[in-house]
Amino acid sequence: MKNRKSKIMVNRLLAVLLGLMIWEQVDAQPPRRRAGTAAAEKEKTVDRASLQFPVAMEMPEDVVWRRDIYRQLDLMLDKNAPLYYPVEPSAGKINLFTYLFDLLLTGKIAAYEYKLDGNESFTAKDKVDVKELMDRHHIYYEMQNGKPRVNASDIPSAEVSRYYIKESAYFDQRTSTFRTKVVALCPVLMRSDDFGGEATPYPLFWLKYDDISTYLARHEMMSSNYNNVTNMTAADYFSMNLYEGKIYKTNNMQGRVLANYCKTDSAMANEQKRIEKQLSDFEQHVWGHSTDSVATDSVTKPAEEVKDDKKSSRASRRRKATSATSSRRQEKKEDEAPKVSKSRRNSGNSGSSAPRVTVRRQRR
Repeated sequence: MKNRKSKIMVNRLLAVLLGLMIWEQVDAQPPRRRAGTAAAEKEKTVDRASLQFPVAMEMPEDVVWRRDIYRQLDLMLDKNAPLYYPVEPSAGKINLFTYLFDLLLTGKIAAYEYKLDGNESFTAKDKVDVKELMDRHHIYYEMQNGKPRVNASDIPSAEVSRYYIKESAYFDQRTSTFRTKVVALCPVLMRSDDFGGEATPYPLFWLKYDDISTYLARHEMMSSNYNNVTNMTAADYFSMNLYEGKIYKTNNMQGRVLANYCKTDSAMANEQKRIEKQLSDFEQHVWGHSTDSVATDSVTKPAEEVKDDKKSSRASRRRKATSATSSRRQEKKEDEAPKVSKSRRNSGNSGSSAPRVTVRRQRR
């Protein structure tokens, strides 16, 4: 009995000594390494959560129909205002650009160059150097521990009053659903020169939406001027397509933007309406509603040609209607003509009709 108790005591003593040795090894690590280990574990947790609970639905690669649209979002519009306000940090709330810029400075997200043709490329060679970006656009920063640091007041969030977004409208045949997904996001710096005048747009960089969707799900913003309790996340805002933007480009074989073949403002507005109608018509066509503009391309026929086609189609419809009316009138005359002659023949040969009497003047 005594031997058994002694063995238990020895085992307990060994367990305590082993715990002390492990604690000494952990405590012997420098504070910076411990902080780095904790940060790495936190990032692993975030990545694991984003994989298990994705906030953005991925677009399948084998969809049967897809159309890529580029839109310009004016943040002065009411529907886009949640992305712009508050311009300055207030009560712990910041606008979308300040939030994204902080993520970019800390290296949590990557930004990609905005090329001259306006197309996006999410490759390693197209990644943006944050320090070079701030030097190019004159954003004040300080270097701390080899990394640039920018005060909240120096972030040009007030000047970023426009966004470019790329969205894909597609039909998923596996789920029989028609969706519109945001693919990329580009903040645009609107800056005036020293002489004033109209502000010049400076697109800063492209952000891949799938890379920032996990962080957008944590960014809350006000969504109503009347009910201040109705807050939503930026991920919900983009996934439900609550923004309002004018189309300025579509993916096409010629690589042309609308401004290349729409020479006037009215032609541009008509072309934008036509593309919007094509999208809605295709969605209706998917559910069995027949439409005429589903198969029409947005580049092969400019807005002026579309007007001419409409006029010619109207004229042809008028000609067809006129010819159809004249043919119906001719058929009606032909149908009525035999009836009249038959009645006359019957009236002349009928026995009940009065005899024909002639009167002659006699000579005296």
